[in-house]
Formats: sequence, C-alpha cells, structure tokens
Amino acid sequence: MSNTDRSGLADFACTLADAARAVTLPAARLAQEIENKAAGGAFDPVTAADRAAERAIRTLIEAHHPDHGIDGEEFGSTPGAGRYSWSLDPIDGTRAFICGLPGWTTLIALLEEGAPVIGLIDAPMVGERYLGDSTGSRLIGSDATARIRVSACRSLAEARLATTDPYLFDDADAAAFDRLRRAARLTRYGFDAYAYARLAAGGIDLVAETGLKPHDYHALVPVVRGAGGVVGNWRGGDDLSGGDVLAAATRALFDAAVGTLARP
Repeated sequence: MSNTDRSGLADFACTLADAARAVTLPAARLAQEIENKAAGGAFDPVTAADRAAERAIRTLIEAHHPDHGIDGEEFGSTPGAGRYSWSLDPIDGTRAFICGLPGWTTLIALLEEGAPVIGLIDAPMVGERYLGDSTGSRLIGSDATARIRVSACRSLAEARLATTDPYLFDDADAAAFDRLRRAARLTRYGFDAYAYARLAAGGIDLVAETGLKPHDYHALVPVVRGAGGVVGNWRGGDDLSGGDVLAAATRALFDAAVGTLARP
C-alpha cells in the first residue's frame, strides 16, 4: 500500500466512524431495547443501534469501495474482489452501552490480504478517536490530533493491567490471569477495546483477554503496534485466531507476562 493509498483509506476509516457515531451517540442517551443473541443461558446483547451503525458503515463502503470485502459482527461477511476488506464491530462493549457507561467503542479495521493494516478505535462518549497504521498512531480529539506512544514499562511489578471481566475466563485461564494480576501493580476492569486504546496512549501497560473474535481484535492491532506496543497471544506467538490476546507496552513486559501466564 502506498503512502497516498494509506492516507486516503485512513481518512475514509474516519468517515466510517463519523457515520457510526451519528447513530450510536444519540442512541446511547436513550433507553435501549435489548436482544440476547446467545443461547443456553449466556448473555450476548445487541441493540438496534448496533445494527443501524453497521448498516451505515456498510453503505459507505459499498458506495465508495465496492470491490472491498466487509466482515461485520452483526451482518456477517461480504466477499470482495480485491486485496482489501473491512472488519467491523459497530459497538464493542454493548454491555457498557446498554448501562449508559462511556467505555464502549466502535472498531473499524482495514485488512490487506487478511492482515490488519489500519485500525480505528472510536470512543464517542469521551470524544476520542485512536487511529493506527504503519506510520504510527494518533489520538484525534475534538480540537486537536496528537501522536501517541506506549509507556516504557518493562516490569510486571510496575505494570497497570486491564481486562474486560475476570468472570469471562474459563477455569484454567482464570487461574493464569490471577497469577498475572497478583504480579502486576494494579488491575482495572470493564473497558473492552478502550483499554487497548489507552495502552497505545501510555495510560495502561498490559491487557490480557480471551474469547475474542476477529472483529474484536483486528482494529486494536495497528493502533497498539503503531504506538510502539506488542500484540500477540498468551503463548507469545502472533496468531490471534484462538481468541487469546495479550497486548503490552514493551517486549520485555510482554515476555514477562507470557511467562507468568504459562506457569503451572
């Protein structure tokens, strides 16, 4: 991808986020009718705003880049004719959204030959947008854009750790995460993808989660890596398809976390 192509598609990703925000931000201030997509007693909420926001994004992609593929959380996959495709999660953190909490985000990623090359994490209720690619990552606010960089944290004993919800781990993963939590300086919960955005900006040092789908992690990878951070799986590899994701400010911190998660 040329620099011109990258810049134009990054700008287009922001246009997509604007379209989603026009739907989700007004809806976030209203009572939501909630549908449960899960079966067997589990809870996986979705709202009309999730679906309307994804439709708004898809409409723009289909109009401006009809050869691009689209894979969204709510409406599945539409194959493209070229090397580019878009990965969409219109509301990541729907539990926060339906509770009126500000930590939910919109996740948009451009993939080239299946690898995420542009990532966008939009946090409408806090007025922040995080955009990352191979040229770096930046925080786009209402009145300014600034380059962002991960912290220099290398030690678990000094690390600020985050995960969305410790009760989402199965027994083995819960035990592994508990080892990590005990080794870290402090742990914060409940921020979904916003935690990765704050890692990229230097406010959090380490994020560990399991059970993520591609639309959950595609956008965060360019944002974290563009800010100088490390993203991989709990075993230290690069393959995220198993849904276990570990993001760290530095390689030393990442390796220390992998070692702690792996201990019997």
